[in-house]
Amino acid sequence: MSVNEEMNEYARWQARFATPDYAFGKEPNYFLKSCRKLLPPHGRALAIADGEGRNGVWLAEQGLDVVSLDFSPAAQGKARALAAERSVKPTFVQVDVHSWDYPQASFDVVVEIFAQFSTPAERAIKWRGMRRTLKSGGLLIIVGYTPKQLQYGTGGPKQVEKLYTRAMLEQEFGDFHEMNFVEEELDMREGASHAGMSAVIGLTATKP
Repeated sequence: MSVNEEMNEYARWQARFATPDYAFGKEPNYFLKSCRKLLPPHGRALAIADGEGRNGVWLAEQGLDVVSLDFSPAAQGKARALAAERSVKPTFVQVDVHSWDYPQASFDVVVEIFAQFSTPAERAIKWRGMRRTLKSGGLLIIVGYTPKQLQYGTGGPKQVEKLYTRAMLEQEFGDFHEMNFVEEELDMREGASHAGMSAVIGLTATKP
Protein backbone atom coordinates (compact mmCIF):
# COMPACT_ATOMS: atom_id res chain seq x y z
CA MET A 1 0.00 0.00 0.00
CA SER A 2 1.43 3.39 -0.99
CA VAL A 3 1.63 6.35 1.38
CA ASN A 4 -1.32 7.97 -0.42
CA GLU A 5 -3.38 4.79 -0.15
CA GLU A 6 -2.54 4.56 3.55
CA MET A 7 -3.64 8.16 4.08
CA ASN A 8 -6.87 7.56 2.17
CA GLU A 9 -7.60 4.42 4.21
CA TYR A 10 -6.92 6.31 7.44
CA ALA A 11 -9.19 9.19 6.40
CA ARG A 12 -11.93 6.77 5.34
CA TRP A 13 -12.01 5.02 8.73
CA GLN A 14 -11.69 8.26 10.66
CA ALA A 15 -14.74 9.62 8.83
CA ARG A 16 -16.64 6.38 9.39
CA PHE A 17 -15.96 6.46 13.13
CA ALA A 18 -16.47 10.22 13.60
CA THR A 19 -20.27 9.91 13.90
CA PRO A 20 -21.94 9.59 17.31
CA ASP A 21 -23.43 6.20 16.44
CA TYR A 22 -21.35 3.03 16.76
CA ALA A 23 -20.89 1.86 13.15
CA PHE A 24 -21.02 -1.82 14.14
CA GLY A 25 -23.06 -1.42 17.31
CA LYS A 26 -21.97 -1.89 20.91
CA GLU A 27 -22.56 -5.63 21.19
CA PRO A 28 -19.84 -8.16 20.35
CA ASN A 29 -19.72 -9.98 17.06
CA TYR A 30 -22.15 -12.93 17.12
CA PHE A 31 -19.46 -15.53 16.33
CA LEU A 32 -17.11 -14.22 19.00
CA LYS A 33 -19.93 -14.37 21.52
CA SER A 34 -20.59 -17.99 20.54
CA CYS A 35 -16.97 -18.78 21.49
CA ARG A 36 -17.45 -17.79 25.13
CA LYS A 37 -17.13 -21.38 26.37
CA LEU A 38 -13.72 -21.70 24.65
CA LEU A 39 -12.21 -18.69 26.44
CA PRO A 40 -9.87 -19.24 29.38
CA PRO A 41 -11.17 -17.96 32.75
CA HIS A 42 -8.30 -15.47 32.89
CA GLY A 43 -5.28 -14.44 30.85
CA ARG A 44 -4.35 -11.92 28.16
CA ALA A 45 -6.33 -11.29 24.97
CA LEU A 46 -5.37 -9.29 21.88
CA ALA A 47 -8.10 -7.69 19.75
CA ILE A 48 -6.82 -6.88 16.24
CA ALA A 49 -8.18 -3.72 14.55
CA ASP A 50 -10.77 -3.48 17.31
CA GLY A 51 -12.36 -0.26 16.04
CA GLU A 52 -14.95 1.15 18.44
CA GLY A 53 -14.17 -1.57 20.95
CA ARG A 54 -17.27 -3.77 20.93
CA ASN A 55 -15.24 -6.98 20.84
CA GLY A 56 -12.33 -5.95 23.06
CA VAL A 57 -14.69 -4.57 25.70
CA TRP A 58 -16.71 -7.82 25.66
CA LEU A 59 -13.52 -9.86 26.09
CA ALA A 60 -12.62 -7.68 29.08
CA GLU A 61 -16.10 -8.33 30.50
CA GLN A 62 -15.26 -12.05 30.39
CA GLY A 63 -12.40 -11.42 32.83
CA LEU A 64 -9.52 -11.20 30.35
CA ASP A 65 -6.73 -8.61 30.34
CA VAL A 66 -7.28 -7.08 26.90
CA VAL A 67 -5.04 -5.14 24.53
CA SER A 68 -7.14 -3.44 21.83
CA LEU A 69 -5.32 -2.30 18.67
CA ASP A 70 -6.62 0.22 16.13
CA PHE A 71 -5.16 3.02 14.05
CA SER A 72 -8.16 5.36 14.30
CA PRO A 73 -8.19 7.81 17.22
CA ALA A 74 -11.88 8.51 16.54
CA ALA A 75 -12.66 4.80 16.97
CA GLN A 76 -10.57 4.47 20.10
CA GLY A 77 -12.25 7.48 21.70
CA LYS A 78 -15.55 5.65 21.35
CA ALA A 79 -13.98 2.40 22.53
CA ARG A 80 -12.80 4.13 25.70
CA ALA A 81 -16.30 5.50 26.26
CA LEU A 82 -17.79 2.03 25.80
CA ALA A 83 -15.25 0.52 28.21
CA ALA A 84 -16.14 3.15 30.82
CA GLU A 85 -19.84 2.45 30.26
CA ARG A 86 -19.21 -1.27 30.87
CA SER A 87 -16.79 -0.67 33.79
CA VAL A 88 -13.82 -2.50 32.23
CA LYS A 89 -10.31 -1.29 31.45
CA PRO A 90 -8.75 -2.68 28.27
CA THR A 91 -5.41 -1.24 27.19
CA PHE A 92 -5.90 0.76 23.99
CA VAL A 93 -2.96 1.03 21.59
CA GLN A 94 -3.26 3.33 18.58
CA VAL A 95 -1.23 1.60 15.89
CA ASP A 96 -1.40 0.16 12.38
CA VAL A 97 -1.80 -3.59 12.91
CA HIS A 98 0.64 -4.23 10.05
CA SER A 99 3.47 -2.37 11.77
CA TRP A 100 2.92 -3.26 15.44
CA ASP A 101 5.75 -5.21 17.05
CA TYR A 102 3.83 -8.34 18.06
CA PRO A 103 5.55 -9.60 21.24
CA GLN A 104 6.57 -13.25 21.23
CA ALA A 105 4.19 -15.69 22.97
CA SER A 106 2.40 -13.01 25.00
CA PHE A 107 -1.34 -13.67 24.60
CA ASP A 108 -3.67 -16.51 25.57
CA VAL A 109 -6.31 -15.38 23.05
CA VAL A 110 -5.90 -13.53 19.73
CA VAL A 111 -9.06 -12.28 18.01
CA GLU A 112 -9.44 -10.82 14.51
CA ILE A 113 -13.02 -9.84 13.64
CA PHE A 114 -13.74 -8.46 10.14
CA ALA A 115 -10.30 -6.83 9.83
CA GLN A 116 -10.35 -7.26 6.05
CA PHE A 117 -8.74 -4.02 4.91
CA SER A 118 -5.32 -5.66 4.46
CA THR A 119 -3.76 -6.28 1.06
CA PRO A 120 -2.52 -9.87 0.64
CA ALA A 121 1.04 -8.75 1.50
CA GLU A 122 -0.18 -6.88 4.59
CA ARG A 123 -2.35 -9.82 5.62
CA ALA A 124 0.73 -12.08 5.58
CA ILE A 125 2.52 -9.67 7.95
CA LYS A 126 -0.53 -9.39 10.23
CA TRP A 127 -1.14 -13.12 10.42
CA ARG A 128 2.56 -13.80 11.00
CA GLY A 129 2.43 -11.36 13.93
CA MET A 130 -0.74 -12.95 15.30
CA ARG A 131 0.89 -16.41 15.17
CA ARG A 132 4.01 -15.13 16.91
CA THR A 133 2.22 -13.36 19.76
CA LEU A 134 -0.16 -16.23 20.58
CA LYS A 135 1.12 -18.56 23.30
CA SER A 136 1.42 -22.30 22.73
CA GLY A 137 -2.02 -23.70 23.57
CA GLY A 138 -3.58 -20.28 23.02
CA LEU A 139 -6.89 -19.69 21.26
CA LEU A 140 -7.14 -18.06 17.82
CA ILE A 141 -10.50 -16.64 16.69
CA ILE A 142 -10.91 -15.21 13.18
CA VAL A 143 -14.11 -14.01 11.51
CA GLY A 144 -14.36 -12.66 7.99
CA TYR A 145 -16.51 -12.32 4.92
CA THR A 146 -16.13 -14.88 2.13
CA PRO A 147 -16.07 -14.05 -1.60
CA LYS A 148 -19.82 -14.72 -1.82
CA GLN A 149 -20.27 -11.54 0.25
CA LEU A 150 -19.66 -9.56 -2.95
CA GLN A 151 -23.12 -10.72 -4.09
CA TYR A 152 -24.75 -9.34 -0.93
CA GLY A 153 -22.80 -6.08 -0.55
CA THR A 154 -23.99 -5.61 3.04
CA GLY A 155 -20.55 -4.83 4.43
CA GLY A 156 -16.88 -5.67 3.97
CA PRO A 157 -14.38 -4.93 1.21
CA LYS A 158 -15.22 -4.85 -2.48
CA GLN A 159 -11.94 -6.53 -3.52
CA VAL A 160 -12.09 -10.33 -3.67
CA GLU A 161 -8.43 -10.67 -2.65
CA LYS A 162 -9.28 -9.20 0.78
CA LEU A 163 -11.99 -11.78 1.49
CA TYR A 164 -11.34 -15.03 3.39
CA THR A 165 -11.71 -18.63 2.29
CA ARG A 166 -11.30 -21.88 4.20
CA ALA A 167 -8.37 -22.82 1.95
CA MET A 168 -6.62 -19.52 2.72
CA LEU A 169 -7.03 -19.99 6.48
CA GLU A 170 -5.98 -23.65 6.31
CA GLN A 171 -2.85 -22.70 4.38
CA GLU A 172 -1.87 -20.14 7.02
CA PHE A 173 -2.94 -21.92 10.22
CA GLY A 174 -3.15 -25.57 9.12
CA ASP A 175 -0.61 -26.67 11.74
CA PHE A 176 -2.91 -25.45 14.55
CA HIS A 177 -4.89 -27.96 16.59
CA GLU A 178 -8.67 -28.27 17.04
CA MET A 179 -9.41 -26.24 13.92
CA ASN A 180 -13.13 -25.60 13.65
CA PHE A 181 -14.70 -23.75 10.72
CA VAL A 182 -18.20 -22.34 10.52
CA GLU A 183 -19.20 -21.16 7.05
CA GLU A 184 -22.66 -19.65 6.92
CA GLU A 185 -24.98 -17.20 5.27
CA LEU A 186 -27.13 -15.29 7.73
CA ASP A 187 -29.02 -12.07 8.27
CA MET A 188 -26.49 -10.14 10.33
CA ARG A 189 -27.45 -7.05 12.32
CA GLU A 190 -24.34 -5.45 13.80
CA GLY A 191 -24.85 -1.71 13.60
CA ALA A 192 -25.62 0.15 10.38
CA SER A 193 -22.38 -1.02 8.73
CA HIS A 194 -23.14 -4.77 8.93
CA ALA A 195 -26.83 -5.11 8.12
CA GLY A 196 -28.45 -7.77 5.96
CA MET A 197 -27.70 -11.14 4.43
CA SER A 198 -24.02 -11.94 4.80
CA ALA A 199 -21.60 -14.71 3.78
CA VAL A 200 -19.24 -15.33 6.67
CA ILE A 201 -16.52 -17.72 7.76
CA GLY A 202 -15.41 -18.21 11.35
CA LEU A 203 -12.38 -20.11 12.61
CA THR A 204 -11.36 -21.22 16.07
CA ALA A 205 -8.06 -23.05 16.56
CA THR A 206 -5.40 -23.74 19.18
CA LYS A 207 -1.73 -22.95 18.63
CA PRO A 208 0.52 -26.01 18.88
